[in-house]
Amino acid sequence: MMKFFKIVSLGLIFISFSGFSQQPNILWITIEDTSPQFIGSYGNENARTPVMDKFTQEGVRFTNAFSTGTVCSPSRTAIITGVKTYELGTGNHRSKYAIPSEIKGFPYYLQQAGYYVTNNSKTDYNVANEKAFIAEAWDESSNKAGWWDRAEEQPFFAVFNYNESHQSRTMTNPYEWYVEEVLEKLSEEERIREDEFEMPPFYRDSPEMRKQMARVYNSLKLTDNRIGELIARLESDGLLDETIIFIFADHGEGMPRGKTNGINFGYRVPFTIWFPPKYEHLSPWGTGASSDELVSFEDLAPTLISLVGEKVPKYMRGRVLLGDESDAGVDQLFLSSDRSDNGIDMVRTVTNGRYVYSRNFMPFMPEARYIRYMEIGEIKQLMRTDYENDALDSLQRSLFEPRVAEVLYDIENDLWETSNLIDQPEYRELVEEMRSALDAHVLEQKDVMFLPEFELDNISKTSTPYEFRQDLDQYPIEQIYEVAKLSGFRSKEVMLQQLEILKSDNEMLRYWAAIGLRSQEKEMLLPFADQLTNGLNDKYAPVSIILAAILYELNQSNEATDLLKRSLLHPNKHLALMTINYLLYSDYKSPFVQLITHVYEGEEDYNISAASKDFLGSLGLLPNNFQYR
Repeated sequence: MMKFFKIVSLGLIFISFSGFSQQPNILWITIEDTSPQFIGSYGNENARTPVMDKFTQEGVRFTNAFSTGTVCSPSRTAIITGVKTYELGTGNHRSKYAIPSEIKGFPYYLQQAGYYVTNNSKTDYNVANEKAFIAEAWDESSNKAGWWDRAEEQPFFAVFNYNESHQSRTMTNPYEWYVEEVLEKLSEEERIREDEFEMPPFYRDSPEMRKQMARVYNSLKLTDNRIGELIARLESDGLLDETIIFIFADHGEGMPRGKTNGINFGYRVPFTIWFPPKYEHLSPWGTGASSDELVSFEDLAPTLISLVGEKVPKYMRGRVLLGDESDAGVDQLFLSSDRSDNGIDMVRTVTNGRYVYSRNFMPFMPEARYIRYMEIGEIKQLMRTDYENDALDSLQRSLFEPRVAEVLYDIENDLWETSNLIDQPEYRELVEEMRSALDAHVLEQKDVMFLPEFELDNISKTSTPYEFRQDLDQYPIEQIYEVAKLSGFRSKEVMLQQLEILKSDNEMLRYWAAIGLRSQEKEMLLPFADQLTNGLNDKYAPVSIILAAILYELNQSNEATDLLKRSLLHPNKHLALMTINYLLYSDYKSPFVQLITHVYEGEEDYNISAASKDFLGSLGLLPNNFQYR
C-alpha cells in the first residue's frame, strides 16, 4: 500500500491508496483548430497523419463528435466543467464571468480517486478567478507537467495540448514565420505540395490560396510528429499497455468559415479513444471500430469521473461514454456559437449527425466577420481582395454577405455545406422537427446568452449567470425568446411586430426587437425612421445604440451620429465594442474615423482595440498585417 499527503484548502488530509494497478492511466491529447476532413483516417487520402491514423484505426473512431462551441475558450469551459456555455454564461470568447463555486474543474474529482492529474499546458477556461480554479483542478498545470512526477505506481490523468495545428500556424502568423516554425521542421518527404490536395469549394482555387491551404496539411503533419514523440515516451516508460488514450481537436478548422462559425465546419472534430488490451472491456464499441454515436464535449467530464469510480455531480448533464456505467446514445446534440474576440454573433444548432440545423440570431453579421485575429492572415486578405475584384463565385462571395436566419445542411451528401436545404419542400418536416427541438431546448436550459454581454458582466459582479437564469422572475426566458425568435426573418410582417415591441416595458424584449430590426431591409425601414429616432431616447443603452446604428444607415441623421460617437467613448467596454461592431459594417464610415483612431490609440481592452483596428483597416487607414495584430 502506498501513502502520501495532499494539501487542500481545509487543511492537511491523509489519503491512502491501494490497488493502483487496477486503475487505467489516461492520456488526453488535444490538438488545436482541426476538422476531421483533414485527417487521413477520416478519409483524406492526401493527409500525412500516420500516428493519429494508427491509433484511430486500432481504437474507436467517432464520426459524430462535436465541440460545444467554435472557438477555444468557450469550448474549453465546457470540457473542463462538463457544463454547456449557455448555462454558465461563458459562451463569449475570453469573457471570464463568474461561475458557482460548486462547479469545479473535473480533474478535481479524479484527484479524489487517487489520480495524479496534470495539464501541459493550455488552460483558457474562460471563468472568473481562473488561477484559483486551475490550482484546485490540477496537481500541476505548466509546460513541464506530465505523468513523470507522480508517486510510484499512482494512476495518472495527463493532458497535452499541441499548438502546431493552431490557427496561428495555418493562417494568421506571417508566411515567413510559418516556414521557420512549421515547414523547416519537416523533411522534404513529409511536406505536402500545393497541388496535392483538393480545395474546399468555398475557397477560390488559385495558386495564392493553395499556398495558404497547404499550411493546414503541413501543420497537421508536424502535430502528428509531436504526438508520435509523446507516445514514444509513454511506451519507453513502460506505460502504453496501462493507458487509455484520447486524441481530439478543441473545435473545427482554424480557417475562414470554420472556427468561430456555427455550422458543421466550426463544430465537428476528429475524436479517437484507444484502449490497450488490458482495458478493451471498457469500450462499448470494441476496438478497431468506428462509431457514429453522437458525442459532445459535455460528455467528457462525466465519462472520466465515472471511469475512475467517482460519483458524477448532478450539475453535469452529459452522458458517460465508457465502462459499466455507460449511458445510452442520444438522437441529437445542441451546440452554440457566440462572440469570438471582437466579433459578436449568436448561433444555436441542433444536429443528428447527418443533418445540421443552425439558427442565426444575428445574420446581419456575415460568416467572414471582421475579427482582427483573422484579418491579419494572408488568406483572409486574399479572399477580401478577390471579393472586391469580383473574382469569387456565388458560394465564395456568400461568406462576405449577410446570412439567412436558418440553414440546414446534409453533411453526408454535402460535406462542405454548399447547399442550404431550409426551403426545400421535401425537408419541411425535418426542419420543423429540428426547429421545435431547438426551441424546447433553449427554454429548458434557460439559455442565459440571450442576455447582452453588458448584462452578463453586471450579474457576475454579485452573482453568476448560471444562477441568475434559474429565476424566471428575473429572467423571463419564454418572453425573451418569443421576440428573439423573430430576429433574422426579413419581412414587413415581422418588422411591424418588432417595431411594436419597441414600446414594451421590458428592456430585454426591446433589445431583441432592436437586434431583429438590424436584419431588416433598409427600404422597408425607411418609412419608420421617425419611430426609430424616438428610440434613441431609450433608457436602456444597448437598445439606443442598436437603433442609432440602424437609423444611421438609413439617413445618417445628426441624432444617430451623435449617439454613436458618445457610445464609442462609453466607459462600459461592452457598449463601446457593440458600437464599433455595428460601424464596422457601415456604408458611411468617414464621420467616425477620427474618433475611432483616438479610441485605437488609447484603448487597453483587447476587443475594443481589435475592433478599432478592423474599422480603420477596412478603410485602408491601418495595415492588415501581423505588426498590427
